[in-house]
Amino acid sequence: MGTTPAMVGADFNTHMILHADLDAFYASVAQRDDPALRGKPLVVAGSSRRAVVLTASYEARPFGIRSAMPLYQARERCAQLLVVPPDFTKYKETSTAVFKIFHDFARAVEGLSLDEAFLDLGDTSVDEALDKAHAMKKAVREATELSISVGIAATKMVAKIASDDGKPDGCTVVPPGTEATYLAPKPVRRLWGIGPKTEQ
Repeated sequence: MGTTPAMVGADFNTHMILHADLDAFYASVAQRDDPALRGKPLVVAGSSRRAVVLTASYEARPFGIRSAMPLYQARERCAQLLVVPPDFTKYKETSTAVFKIFHDFARAVEGLSLDEAFLDLGDTSVDEALDKAHAMKKAVREATELSISVGIAATKMVAKIASDDGKPDGCTVVPPGTEATYLAPKPVRRLWGIGPKTEQ
């Protein structure tokens, strides 16, 4: 997918943060490694009676299936749902390869999980940040065959929201000075760390 500029912004240099998030990571790894799973609704989950969905493929999400949902509920929503056991060794290997790429494009990398990180791009222009983002996305796809969504902004919170807005495989930039306009129409729960109780 292409770049989504959230707003038209200035082209001066400022400190920029990139949030990178692999798309449906566990499910995408399963589909990458088994062509028979591609294009089909699947979840990655354990086999116990109390198992919950670790990741749902994008094909499963139209059925209302989401991460952390009890597996039995996911099965009820999609009769043809495929269930794949997790392979954490494979996830860690893939994550290591991706994070090596992250370090090639950033001054510093703050990992949030196996599939998600903040990248410090330093003082740069929006155009330069976008060039890095597209080059990084290409490098990740070539190395792992996986897509990654990217958000670019002057703060971590806005960068994370931007990457979510571009999923899957998007690249969304919020130029400095446009944050208030970008965030204004969004519900409070979209802010990082805000839950339902706080929103009320």
